Amino acid sequence: MTPAVCRAVAGLRWRARIAALLAAVGVAGCTIGPGPRPAPIADRAIELSGRCAQTEEDGFREEARLVVRASRVDELSWRLWVGRRGSCRFELADFSQVRSRPSIELVARDGSACKLMIWQDPRRVTLAHAGCEARCTEGIYEEAWPVMFEPRDGGCATR
Repeated sequence: MTPAVCRAVAGLRWRARIAALLAAVGVAGCTIGPGPRPAPIADRAIELSGRCAQTEEDGFREEARLVVRASRVDELSWRLWVGRRGSCRFELADFSQVRSRPSIELVARDGSACKLMIWQDPRRVTLAHAGCEARCTEGIYEEAWPVMFEPRDGGCATR
């Protein structure tokens, strides 16, 4: 990623930054703002029984259920809404798990480029998507950001 693109991403709101970075898979080497680069994802099993349902001030809403045992996804149901403009939907039955460590990756069974990624850092477990425009209402995909869970209790993470 060029320095100009990195600067453009750095100017976005924090949730939009995540979505932009995920949309450009492979952005290693791009730092956002001051501070140290994050540590690599630890190679350890992910364990989570998560449920996140929240509505934000800007109208963004999400409902997500994610159960992961020993880095194997047992349950996944995720729907997010971008205000009243539309939504995206992801169900485990539509995906196959192809990777479990250090992060989890699921690919769409329909052969599309859609994939789901799950990783854990010290503060949260993140469920994100890439290449999944067809699973969303037209025109909202760029604003459909990841859902984050608190690893301790499985609720919605704050940042």
